[in-house]
Amino acid sequence: MSRPDPRVRLVDVARAAGVSKTTVSDALNGSGRLPDSTRDHVRETARRMGYRPNATARLLRAGHTRLLGLAAREYVETPWVYTDMAYFSQLVTAGTRTALTHGYGVVLLPTTSPGDYWVNMPLDGVCVVDPVDGDPMVADFLSAGVPVVSDRRALADQSSPLGRWVDFDYGAATRTVLDHLKSQGAARIVLISADSTASYNVESERAYRDWCAEHNLDALVTKVSTPGPDRTRVPVDEAIAYRPDAIFTLAEVSPMLLLDAVRRAGRSVPEDLLLVCTTEDPAAAYTDPPLSTLSYLPRETSEASIELLIDIIEGRKGLPGKLFDAHLEIRSSSRRSGARVDLLA
Repeated sequence: MSRPDPRVRLVDVARAAGVSKTTVSDALNGSGRLPDSTRDHVRETARRMGYRPNATARLLRAGHTRLLGLAAREYVETPWVYTDMAYFSQLVTAGTRTALTHGYGVVLLPTTSPGDYWVNMPLDGVCVVDPVDGDPMVADFLSAGVPVVSDRRALADQSSPLGRWVDFDYGAATRTVLDHLKSQGAARIVLISADSTASYNVESERAYRDWCAEHNLDALVTKVSTPGPDRTRVPVDEAIAYRPDAIFTLAEVSPMLLLDAVRRAGRSVPEDLLLVCTTEDPAAAYTDPPLSTLSYLPRETSEASIELLIDIIEGRKGLPGKLFDAHLEIRSSSRRSGARVDLLA
């Protein structure tokens, strides 16, 4: 069975015709002030290449669909249901609730799709969460005239008035956790990260390695290769095998799974092993001992993303983006008796 030909994009027609994307759009839509020869040349090039206008662009010209897209892009090679994870579940819920208050619906986009077919979905705007390095989704939507809210890195090279950002200083948040663990006596801290080029993972791991170098400590990293809190057992076991005195998880892990793995290894928390988890799982506050957590505020950031997106769609001016601070909730799992009390919580 032969594979379908890749869809021809507006930018492909522009490149072949030797004109700008705006000229191609004007020529095909019968708008703008173009010489007849240019308009005919562009239309003939488009016909020859098999170009078909995408559905989203047509609908945006005709009027809003009142549908917003939301995509999580941390793992783009593996189809997965991101609402299985507490962080994304809360993010989707908060974003949907905010959209509904403005009369919009939310469509969850697949993490993977053939080519750039996602731009054919009839969407007024899209929130792209945790885009990978060089992620095509942001550029493809912006090229199709669809507003996008994502992180600063994804929008840095786009220079589009249709882009806004919501972001964190991941390095600062990581250093806050590491400074706290050090204040409790930790000197051999293992980081559990994810095999992803999303800014969250890249910047957090870079900050961890830099911090370790500054304090003359070994940088010890294990990584989750596939999404889902149930996929973290192997890297958790690998982390414990390093014989650390502290573990900091970037990848979302089940609090019960983590504590079970620690106890099976004969370690005790917090007596000889401190734990800080990046998780939104509410069970973390009720485990024995309660787990310290780093939160990237899915409710607040999702609400802000949807508000920014609707501002673009409805033509309201505003700030280019919003920077949030992560929240470290210090509980018993990362506090040793006798250690000084810090003020990071």
